[in-house]
Amino acid sequence: MYRRGQGWSGIICCFVLFILIFLSLSLLVPAPFIETAHPELGMLLFVLPGAVASFVAKEDKVVGPLVGALVALPFCLLMAHTLLPPARSFWQEVAWLSSAVFWTSLGTLSFLLLKLLCKRFLKIKKPTR
Repeated sequence: MYRRGQGWSGIICCFVLFILIFLSLSLLVPAPFIETAHPELGMLLFVLPGAVASFVAKEDKVVGPLVGALVALPFCLLMAHTLLPPARSFWQEVAWLSSAVFWTSLGTLSFLLLKLLCKRFLKIKKPTR
């Protein structure tokens, strides 16, 4: 499936961006905002790793970003309970990160849909002879 460096770009890109967004949300969002019942709009930022990784990937534009997010999930969970101050319980953190993987996959699919629509509707018609 992955031959000598081909196809790893989407996985690595999504892995790095997923961890960076997790750290930025964990460090920059105030704790009272997390503990209350406010909807977390920061989850929408997880759309970006999927879209960017799908753009960067040469092959497996759907599976690559998903694998990158799934590989990043245990690293984020480990960081959340060892390096960062606890904001949620373990199971809440697992559910939150699983939701982040969903949003990453949604970003991948949204990017591919927009790419398909742009190709279809912005296609320049060839002149007929």
